Amino acid sequence: MSGDYASHFVTTQDGLKLHVRAYGPRSSENLPVVCLPGLARTGADFYELALALSRDAGAPRQVIAVDYRGRGRSDYDRDAANYSLAVELSDVLAVLAALGIGPAVFVGTSRGGILTMLLAAVRPAVIAGAVLNDIGPVIEPQGLARIKSYVGKMPQPTGYEDAGDILRRLFSGHFPKLTSDDWIAFARRTFEEREGKLVPSYDPKLVKTLEGIDINRPLAPLWKEFDALARVPVMVIRGANSDVLSPATVAAMRQRRTGLDVVEVPDQGHAPLLSDAGSIRRIAAFVVCCEPAGGGVR
Repeated sequence: MSGDYASHFVTTQDGLKLHVRAYGPRSSENLPVVCLPGLARTGADFYELALALSRDAGAPRQVIAVDYRGRGRSDYDRDAANYSLAVELSDVLAVLAALGIGPAVFVGTSRGGILTMLLAAVRPAVIAGAVLNDIGPVIEPQGLARIKSYVGKMPQPTGYEDAGDILRRLFSGHFPKLTSDDWIAFARRTFEEREGKLVPSYDPKLVKTLEGIDINRPLAPLWKEFDALARVPVMVIRGANSDVLSPATVAAMRQRRTGLDVVEVPDQGHAPLLSDAGSIRRIAAFVVCCEPAGGGVR
């Protein structure tokens, strides 16, 4: 257990153990928040947001952040084919059941937002609100191509400062305002020490999930899954420099959803870090709106 959160390990249907960070009071009557990270990311990405939401003086709440299988402190899967949306959706449902999470507000970054939309289609009662962080029903091919270019292919850093430099070279065009300290902090959420070496905090076999993607053939849009969120408040966050979620897709989402709460984060790309005071404040206000008595953006 960290001083800020408790670690739980949930066993999946096929016997793998998933690591989950749990912040805040489990006994809170306020809606819990479930944080789902991006493809090659972990629950550590939500640290600042989770602390703020769980310690809110006016509405403290439980916040859980999930490490998918093959990421962070969760078990790696021997079969890379199980690093799929269908299996990960089943894993999320297992986590919710094991921790007794009823209706909750979901904050999904990239792949986590896709899982949130899929969850709305198959188990709508568990979702009281959704924050889609730099993801929508249409995924831009150039963004996918960029992600495909580095997942599982980053050089091995000699230390965290070197790791920060590697990430800066990869992402500074999308995040031009991050400082050296920011890049090192980003590196600590991206790499971990194993057998005396710094390695990415995900199973290298995760790269296989991207091998079948043909950049020249657009992925099937997820409008049906997005529409499954019609009964709950929805916020979409877009990085101003994003190459994954386009302004045109956000405009189309607005056309289908009257009152969609849209936030654009300046000087950030895919995906906004959700660690700045402004983003945290907007998300906290949105979560309060999702409470049964809070009205909400509908």
